[in-house]
Amino acid sequence: MDFLGFSIHFPITDPTWIFFLVLLIILFAPLLMGKLRIPHIVGMILAGILIGKDGLNILAYDDSFELFGKVGMYYIVFLAGLELDMDDFKKNRLKGIVFGLLTFAIPMIIGFIANHSLLHYGLMSSVLLASIYASNTLITYPIISRYGLSRERSSSISIAGTIVAVLFALIILAVISGTYKLGNQSSWFWVLLLINVFVLTALISFFMPRLCRWFFRRYDDAVMQFVFVLSMVFLGAALMQIVGMEGILGAFLAGLVLNRFVPHVSPLMSRLEFVGNALFIPYFLIGVGMIIDIKSLFVGGFALYVAAVMTIVAMIVKWIPCYIIQKIFRLQNVERKVLFGMTNAHAAAALATVMVGHGIVMANGERLLDDNVLNGTIVMILVTCIISSMITERAARQIVTQQQLSADSVNHEQEIFLIPVSNPDNIEGLMEMALTLRSSKEKAPLVALSVINDNNALEVKERISKRNLELAAKLGAAVNATVKTVLRYDMNIAQGIIHTLKENSATDVVIGLHRKEKLMDSFLGSLTERLLEETQRQVMIAKLLMPVNTLRRIVVAVPEKAEYEAGFVKWIIQLCRMARQLGCRIRFFATKSTTVLIQNIVERKDGGQFAEFSELEDWDDLLLLTGQVSYDHLFVVVSSRSGSISYKSSFEKLPQQLSKYFANNSLLIIYPDQFASPQDIVSFANPIIRKPVSITLYDKIVDRFSKLTKKED
Repeated sequence: MDFLGFSIHFPITDPTWIFFLVLLIILFAPLLMGKLRIPHIVGMILAGILIGKDGLNILAYDDSFELFGKVGMYYIVFLAGLELDMDDFKKNRLKGIVFGLLTFAIPMIIGFIANHSLLHYGLMSSVLLASIYASNTLITYPIISRYGLSRERSSSISIAGTIVAVLFALIILAVISGTYKLGNQSSWFWVLLLINVFVLTALISFFMPRLCRWFFRRYDDAVMQFVFVLSMVFLGAALMQIVGMEGILGAFLAGLVLNRFVPHVSPLMSRLEFVGNALFIPYFLIGVGMIIDIKSLFVGGFALYVAAVMTIVAMIVKWIPCYIIQKIFRLQNVERKVLFGMTNAHAAAALATVMVGHGIVMANGERLLDDNVLNGTIVMILVTCIISSMITERAARQIVTQQQLSADSVNHEQEIFLIPVSNPDNIEGLMEMALTLRSSKEKAPLVALSVINDNNALEVKERISKRNLELAAKLGAAVNATVKTVLRYDMNIAQGIIHTLKENSATDVVIGLHRKEKLMDSFLGSLTERLLEETQRQVMIAKLLMPVNTLRRIVVAVPEKAEYEAGFVKWIIQLCRMARQLGCRIRFFATKSTTVLIQNIVERKDGGQFAEFSELEDWDDLLLLTGQVSYDHLFVVVSSRSGSISYKSSFEKLPQQLSKYFANNSLLIIYPDQFASPQDIVSFANPIIRKPVSITLYDKIVDRFSKLTKKED
């Protein structure tokens, strides 16, 4: 092809253009998959299919893909071992080991029978394919973490079981691959091989931790530590290959050994994940896609049959151990769903196993795992990832709902309100708001804060700040409330608020709504937006057009799924407390399912006599509530941070709607407590979309499927 005098031939063989095109795929594939909410690991494989010889034939599978593919395969299982939480394994060791043995043995037995009888594969092929069913990847752990359930019994059992199952699956892979590498040997040879592997594993487990401890104590250079860890990974892989086993077993073992020396939240872990997720693992995944013949799924009926059997068998054999372990340890039904949701997904280990099996050529010239299994694995990964995410999310919601309905689940921590005061005009309103929201029995002081920017710390600003703090203290003293005044110098106001919040263990922040002075200013203002990003504590943003004690009614707009946020019970109790102290009525607008929970909480707190409930049919348009909010009402909007459970794309229009429809009303915008900061890191060893984006076709399909499959619990 000639283009502007340049001759372009496909497939491209120039190393510069190959690397450039691969980097473009690594850059844009996760962006596209993120919009569709499809795991990034599948997106990279699909990109490889598109540019490969059976797609558009843009790139050829050359030595670079073979080299980086080998490194990426080791890296993906190494990160899987490195990121496992060994503390969770220790907490439920017995249950986890029993579950791990079951979730390994049952897929091996049933999977072997299905592979041999339904797919007509040979002995070794059936065993290796069954080991793919036995392994799993904890892609849904971030969902559990987002709902604050990472310390639940079912979560810990799932993590411990995964460690056991993956370890045994990799041993099966190593033994089978070693068989074809070394050829037919006597039975004594295999006994000696297993002894060698056992001795090597013991030596790695004994010497590598001591070597790591010695190195990290003496050398703190970031580059040296990174290179040292990588050398340990490939040392483990190389030693396993020397004794005739597959190298990925050594890489996984190195990950487990180094687990305690590389904290999950550390610069070294960040560098390891960065290099792997930015280069090695994507290169490996793209290479996998390039050797896949996706056309065979639609041309030959057997290929589609293999994919269907693999997917169905993989899910069935993972459900059976969950049912058995539920009966043995008398777990609840919802805990069984968590076990299944967390262990049903196949990704990293399955992909590594099928690539090794696909690369082994038997004596008859056929591959140990043929192209049909390779294609079927990709379909299995996609389906199990989607199904696992749906089941885990539904089970997590059910657990949270049960906890919200339980009186014991209400958080009884001491409430400490932090009130940043900078504008003298709204100090009185903010103090009155905080005093009506807090319990009259609360002994902890209110914290009034004034922050002075270090960059322009003038004496006049210090005098104004002290005057504002004195006013806040007088307002608190008038109602016998203790007010702790804090005058702080910091690099910027937002950072000063965040530091004071942590130092005083404040649970709530009551702040005034930003006054828009410039055309480019946002509705909340950069200070409030940064505050919301930096803390998971409840933030209440108030705009008061009249004294709090003159408010006649409180109208609350509650979004869908608000009941799954950590602070759900807390803000309901606080608003009911406020309505009781003001002697006014409170009216909640929410969906039917959310309303049931709100009613339960309100009645439990003796607030049913002044509370009203109405259904909010369409949150996307708050214009529906303009007729319900008068000038002497307080309009409360329960929002959420981007990435939280109840966040939805319509929240992006919220500032515009409030400015347009409720400009003449008193407002209170609540951002409830959440369990943890959502992460949007592109991860291939743990391929889950951690930060929800705007509603996509994927969401609509999943929602429709969920409604069709929904059953009464």
